[in-house]
Amino acid sequence: MLKIKPYKYLIPLGMCLAVVSCTPTLAPLAANKMIPQSFEKSIDTNTIAETPWRTYFKDPNLIQLIDTALKNNQELQITLQEIEIAKNDIRVRKGALLPQVSVGAGAGIEKVGRYTSQGAGDASTEISPGKEMPDPLGDLKVAAYAHWEVDIWKKLRNSRKAAVSRYLATVEGKNFVITSLIAEVADSYYELVALDNQLAIVKQTIALQSNALEIVKFQKQAARSTELAVQKFQAEVMASKSMEFTILQSIKETENTINFLLGQYPQEIKRDSVVFDALLPAIVQSGVPAQLLANRPDIKQAELELEAAKLDVKTARAEFYPSLAITAAVGINAFKPNYLFRMPESLLYSLAGDLVAPLINRNALKAEYSSANARQIQALYNYERTILNAYLEVSSQLSKINNLEKSYDLKSQQVAALNRSIDVAGDLFKSARVDYFEVLMTQRDALESKLELIETKKAQLNAVVHVYRDLGGGWK
Repeated sequence: MLKIKPYKYLIPLGMCLAVVSCTPTLAPLAANKMIPQSFEKSIDTNTIAETPWRTYFKDPNLIQLIDTALKNNQELQITLQEIEIAKNDIRVRKGALLPQVSVGAGAGIEKVGRYTSQGAGDASTEISPGKEMPDPLGDLKVAAYAHWEVDIWKKLRNSRKAAVSRYLATVEGKNFVITSLIAEVADSYYELVALDNQLAIVKQTIALQSNALEIVKFQKQAARSTELAVQKFQAEVMASKSMEFTILQSIKETENTINFLLGQYPQEIKRDSVVFDALLPAIVQSGVPAQLLANRPDIKQAELELEAAKLDVKTARAEFYPSLAITAAVGINAFKPNYLFRMPESLLYSLAGDLVAPLINRNALKAEYSSANARQIQALYNYERTILNAYLEVSSQLSKINNLEKSYDLKSQQVAALNRSIDVAGDLFKSARVDYFEVLMTQRDALESKLELIETKKAQLNAVVHVYRDLGGGWK
């Protein structure tokens, strides 16, 4: 009668339970999603983030530039390859859940000494009546091997889920690149159109100053002015012409910036600069802050990375638990080719299961577990920081839009007043009721105020682009 000694199995089982009981535990982390309920006391849930960028932007030239950038931009193409890498990582993690099966074939030959136990045994063994074992002894084998780690602690499944979360995070990262790229193209386009208008104003000013210079020269000849006045007007014309070339260089650099975003070599950028003064900033509907969680790609990316980090902690914790591995093999084995396919004599097979728990290298596992938890905490703070940054960006842009609107109205009135003062100063100078210095200062102030008005208009247009991006618009 066969007697089973149960303590033989209780000892390794007890060791495995002891290993599990010593596994470190950490309190689960929860992200703080508490954000203000509204922007500037508005509870309207309509938001421009839901508006497609083709509808949000009205300029057909700008729409064409954005289309080209979305097709050719190298940074976006790099991000798309990152998505492919993350997708392949999912396939790797998924494959780890399945048995690893391989097929192999081998051949060998062995000669053992006659006066050894194996040699003596082989010499006295007959394959068939009257036929001894060959010497030397061949070894031919064709077999299939399988190895499977049973995922009893969900270590491999959690690893696959983490890979899926990181893949989805790269998709959101791509969306964030898209909305940022659209904003960069729009910013540079409005910068270019603004420079065109500034260049036109400088040229008009040069013509006005040149006309004033001719008047001063004529007055000098009539002894109604001095050489000092002539030189002052001459210097002012030279300064304006120098400013013209500075703006031309800025135009070239801005065009190249757009060309870089579009992934193309330098070429002229098509635009309509005439309508710049008539451009009106879009009406901004900000919605409520809670919508940022769904609309901002960078927030969703940070959330998915946090989820992946949490799964990494579970995977690292499972490393402390015993692992069950099953190995198997089946094939044919013989010492001569003509015996290789004789069944069942040449058949070989094996099946084994191993339950193994870490013991000596637990310090390394603890270190990896602690590192995984630290990365989880980093991901948590990054998620909360991303939400905070998103809210502050929108808040700043909404305030900027409001203040720029008031500033533009005042600067428009300033420009109108200075334009009138130029005509008045010119008439008074011709009748010698004011000196040349007042005429120069009036022209200079008018030029500066016109350039500042264009800068303010550009800042308004950029602000509505930025708030569209910050609210999460552009990638849908």
